[in-house]
Amino acid sequence: MLTLALVGGVFLLAQESTTLAAAAATPRPPKGFFGIVPQTPVTEKDAKYMKAGGIEAIRAPLVWAAVQPTKKGGYDWGAFDPVVEEAARQGLSVLPFVIATPKWLARKETTLPIGNAAQRTAYTAFLKAAVERYGPGGQFWVEHSPAKIREEKEKAARGPIYEIEGANLKPIAKPLPIKTWQVWNEANFFYFAYPVSPPDYARLLKLSTPVIKAAEPGAKVVLTGLFGRPSPKGTRGMYAAKFLEALYKVKGIKSYFDGVALHPYAIDTEQLEEIVEEVHEVTVKSHDRVPLYVTEMGWGSQNDFHVNAFEHGIQGQVEELKSAYAYLLQNRARLDLKQVYWFSWKDLPDSCAFCDSVGFFKAGKGFKAKPAWRAFVQITHGKTHP
Repeated sequence: MLTLALVGGVFLLAQESTTLAAAAATPRPPKGFFGIVPQTPVTEKDAKYMKAGGIEAIRAPLVWAAVQPTKKGGYDWGAFDPVVEEAARQGLSVLPFVIATPKWLARKETTLPIGNAAQRTAYTAFLKAAVERYGPGGQFWVEHSPAKIREEKEKAARGPIYEIEGANLKPIAKPLPIKTWQVWNEANFFYFAYPVSPPDYARLLKLSTPVIKAAEPGAKVVLTGLFGRPSPKGTRGMYAAKFLEALYKVKGIKSYFDGVALHPYAIDTEQLEEIVEEVHEVTVKSHDRVPLYVTEMGWGSQNDFHVNAFEHGIQGQVEELKSAYAYLLQNRARLDLKQVYWFSWKDLPDSCAFCDSVGFFKAGKGFKAKPAWRAFVQITHGKTHP
């Protein structure tokens, strides 16, 4: 008969063996795997914390309506430049997702710019300008090159007759041009695209991809991040798998994208797995061995799922984060999963139903980390502080 001490020792050894086996079964992710989707402007300190924590990519909105608010005012990159700049300084890549048709072209920003010649012409011109600015050799990188900035400062020092646009810019020693572009956000959900229509989105894609690849032949185009299972139906919402299935029915559409993107928001990891597997099954049935990107996922740290399906409390956020990343990492090769972006970096009060608690840090300029941040850096093998 075994003694209690021996039984306890055997149990602990078995538990340790199981833990080590589970760790060994989780493959180390490829470079660039871990991403973040901030809700607030990215500061230098934000970027340093991200880098320290093992984050390698930032997904950010490139809001057309903000870049070109008027028909004749030109392009204002003032909101997007700082994201690219701070990211590049820390060696973080940027994945832009293009959204929001300007109101001088459509009554609502959720209208896809495909309805008339004016919308299509303005949209393709904007997209071309964006790729030419932030892609390899783009104007943004020229402006921030150490040699260019040194030259402009020397001109400025010679006298006030010079109008030196780049004299106050900070140099970026190692450019990280944008090479992957995401066309729209959650086109299967009325909050970002209305009406919800796979054929309409296909038209947008067929408009976007040739422009992007003409401006940068090596660029990759990723589909809109599909909201897993939105509650509204019909023209207001469509499940991700159903939307993707309908998109594949558009003749020749496979040649217009290089990756499928998903936002598998779910009540728990079990449901997240269902959503991911549904979408993967659609690509398999469509005979398309295309990479998968999870460009948003997350759970909030307030309340519980009885109050909000995507909120699980402080500890629940940790548990769902750990189990979701475990599933995604263990199945990465089978799914051809390239990147996973956590939504979000910091909490944002007075925002969407769970956006106020979905961050790794509490709202504010400081860095009041939640337990989810420590759990995340254990997965990335990063550090909690710069």
